[in-house]
Amino acid sequence: MKTMKLWMCAAILTLCGTATLMTSCKKSCHCTCTQTEKAQTETVQADEAVTEVQATELIRTSQSWDGVELPDYFKGRPELVAVKYVFPAGKKLGWHHHPVMNYGILAQGELTIIGKDGQEKVVHEGEPVVEMVNTIHHGENRGDKPVILYMFYLSQKDLPLAVQHPEIPLE
Repeated sequence: MKTMKLWMCAAILTLCGTATLMTSCKKSCHCTCTQTEKAQTETVQADEAVTEVQATELIRTSQSWDGVELPDYFKGRPELVAVKYVFPAGKKLGWHHHPVMNYGILAQGELTIIGKDGQEKVVHEGEPVVEMVNTIHHGENRGDKPVILYMFYLSQKDLPLAVQHPEIPLE
């Protein structure tokens, strides 16, 4: 049920034309695991007593997870795409880059994203992530349960969501 609520919230934000998710951390867009876990606990407890619609910002940023500024919007008609990814335990996704902006929510598990420069970002269950644009990276599920990740792409017709780089070997 919690996963469905996260999915629905993110889908509604995307369909309304929101370019980025919003943050539950009132002071900073960079949550710590402790803050996120506290917010999740409060949400679960509050779900039982909620009688009115509530909106909680998850993230608001103009940067990808590595601190790089996001590009300007495309000119022309946008195409919004939502994708559910399931990464089995121990699975590595090949090197790739995204020519379009995208962001999402990790609904289950823990995902490690590795940039070609070696920089890593660990995304924990319930946390939002803003992906790199036009920067080569890959993802790994180093945990012992499947990762479920909902991603939302701000694209245009006929643009790929990701460009694979099979010439770069995974270590």
